[in-house]
Amino acid sequence: MKESEIQSFTLSNYGKLSRYPSPVNRMMSSFSENFRDGIDINLGVGYVNENTIPRKLIMESMEYVINHPKKYNKALNYGGPKGSQNLINSIREYYIKHKIGGLSSDILNKQEIIIGPDGATSLLEGIAHVLKPGIVITSDPMYYIYCNFLMRNGFKIITVPEENDGIHADSVKTRLEELGESCRDISFFYFVTINNPTATIMANEEKKKLVHLAAELSVRYKKKIPIFFDKAYEDLVHDPDVEPLESGLLYDDTGVVYELGTLSKILAPGLRVGYMIGANEPFVDSMIQKTSDAGFSAPLICQEMASYLLDRHIEKQVKSVNRGYREKALAVKAWLNEYLGCYTKEYRGGQAGFYYYLTLKNIKTCENSSFFNYLVRNTGEEDIDGRQAAKKPVVLYIPGEFCVHPEGSMLDEGQYQLRISYGFEEVNRIREALAYMKEAAEYAGSEDQ
Repeated sequence: MKESEIQSFTLSNYGKLSRYPSPVNRMMSSFSENFRDGIDINLGVGYVNENTIPRKLIMESMEYVINHPKKYNKALNYGGPKGSQNLINSIREYYIKHKIGGLSSDILNKQEIIIGPDGATSLLEGIAHVLKPGIVITSDPMYYIYCNFLMRNGFKIITVPEENDGIHADSVKTRLEELGESCRDISFFYFVTINNPTATIMANEEKKKLVHLAAELSVRYKKKIPIFFDKAYEDLVHDPDVEPLESGLLYDDTGVVYELGTLSKILAPGLRVGYMIGANEPFVDSMIQKTSDAGFSAPLICQEMASYLLDRHIEKQVKSVNRGYREKALAVKAWLNEYLGCYTKEYRGGQAGFYYYLTLKNIKTCENSSFFNYLVRNTGEEDIDGRQAAKKPVVLYIPGEFCVHPEGSMLDEGQYQLRISYGFEEVNRIREALAYMKEAAEYAGSEDQ
């Protein structure tokens, strides 16, 4: 029998769906393979700014950890599936000392803290593996990377459109009422507290109401329905007018709240440190086993270095990072108004994290749009694209069509939206990119007429 007559490997349903790269997979691939440093401009892929990574402190931490084996035992060996106890203790102390989320030592000491095998995303992956597939309630625009993954794993994503000031619990409650008895099929709630992509900040009162909704459903159906708060950007609240953010654990009397955090944004993504805090339920045991299955835990040396940095340098580091992002946020806001103000219906963000989310007036931003093709130099017009050997600067952004539910009520609106990141690039390059975006808007407007 010829090889061509033999069928290929038998794939699982997830494997079949994963044959076709997700939007972010395509963009990351394009960025890593085709991006030209110093020429192209990345406002899309959400890398942190290289200048925020404390290289000298990281080198210092590695040297200290290796030279103090009594405290940091076997740091270059395998770690345990729950994570480094040093790091767990450091996270707990960091929360208590800096009053993170308003949590007291009494509350924290009742919670379990576990470290993921490869950053916070690996914990999100673990949740999808250990919880029975069902309905997931989240916001729209949604965290497209995770929601795409959940759908390929058999979960049904139901989104609730957020307002300009973030998700409202009353809107979620209305959606639950529309679902009726289908609510018994809810697997979990998932909310990014400083939303990705919009960077809207979940209000404390809304967070409290959402916890109560999850608790009420748990009582109604006599089973705990967890609510996960992904606080990836909460350490990057750089607007001084934002009220201190409270932890969902403050309102949890039922044991349904879990928080996921990361040190990627304030230290370095390359350390691959993500953690989860919540009640010591059987679910946590399953998550620890999932970490063991994935290869024990994040590299132990990285965990111990992170512990060292949290114990000694985190306060100064966080202030430095937020000072830098605040300056960039204000500069970018001014340029958004200068270059794109007349083309923009509204925008959100700029108070925390490093994103702005724009809705344009009658200008589509999707992959096949004139706006997009202008910025990726794919119009077919040489004076815009440049010659093949000397392609003009490409500007990357995240189209809104990636960020809204493909079957949700915001699908049409998403065609006119985009997320830009002011994290990775320096301000002069961001300004240059926004000037190109103005040209793209002018070009798209003339094309549509």
